[in-house]
Amino acid sequence: MTEPRKPTGMDLVLGPEDISKMVARLAREIDQDLGALLYPGEKIVVMGVLNGGFIFMADLVRELSIPLEVDFIRLSSYQDDSSSSQQVVMLKAPEKNLSGRHVLVVEDLADCGLTLNWLRGFINTKGPASVRIAVLVDKLERRQFQVRLDYVGHVLKEGFLVGYGLDYAQDYRNLKGIYHLRF
Repeated sequence: MTEPRKPTGMDLVLGPEDISKMVARLAREIDQDLGALLYPGEKIVVMGVLNGGFIFMADLVRELSIPLEVDFIRLSSYQDDSSSSQQVVMLKAPEKNLSGRHVLVVEDLADCGLTLNWLRGFINTKGPASVRIAVLVDKLERRQFQVRLDYVGHVLKEGFLVGYGLDYAQDYRNLKGIYHLRF
């Protein structure tokens, strides 16, 4: 395995206040859309994509007012820390029964679209009532697969992002803002 490139610096893209406002906006949209679909006593399944989506998901579920349950899936399509292998591998399967349920997938970043496309297809094989995808950042630069994103916090044309769950070689996830990493 090759050693990751060394960053030369970083530039702020979204500060903590910007992120907080985006999460609150997305929660209002989700509450309105999915709340209208729920029967009394019904809960949505919020499916977090590990590892990157955990911080966004934690903040989002605290803002949601509709009844929910939490589950996680862990997927990988990266052979190293920067380039996709074009193959999705499930490292942790969901534990909830998704049949007849409204599922909200929560992911930090839509990049090339491969993983989210695969995930929507996988969940659809479980017979859900609906599948919606919420992403914090929709990065258009490397999009190779069209994927329907139902809730988008921020659209970005390009850049290698870190912070707020996003990483480079497992570093920088703990930053409170989102930064463009320079090499």
